[in-house]
Amino acid sequence: MSKTIFVLNGPNLNMLGKREPGIYGGKTLADIEAECIAAGAELGLTIDFRQSNHEGTLVDWLHEAADKAAGVAFNAGAYTHTSVALHDAIRAISPIPVIEVHISNVHAREEFRHKSMIAPAVKGVICGFGPHSYILALQALKTITQ
Repeated sequence: MSKTIFVLNGPNLNMLGKREPGIYGGKTLADIEAECIAAGAELGLTIDFRQSNHEGTLVDWLHEAADKAAGVAFNAGAYTHTSVALHDAIRAISPIPVIEVHISNVHAREEFRHKSMIAPAVKGVICGFGPHSYILALQALKTITQ
């Protein structure tokens, strides 16, 4: 039986493919979802891929993961840098491992992106590998949930 991994995406990620392609590339979120599902199948994982622009919805999905997922790959978007609520939700679902994911290298960007409010609560952080960051997170979750 395969393990379920939630892949959660925060605000503005629905605009991938249109939004700042010089930073985020040309792939859409649907393209990334398809790649995650294919990679998950190869890893023996079931992928539950979701996106919301609403912080409370993301909190609810993290809570749901406590009962339904073996792990979470989480691109919180801009909420990464501002949300104590997401930090607390991640801590609340421990020991479910959460990997923070970013398409761009947030440390090579604006100063405000250098601080993650959720990083102290997650198992690890993957950033800067474009959409492949998601696949790296799935591989890490496969390894740490065995």
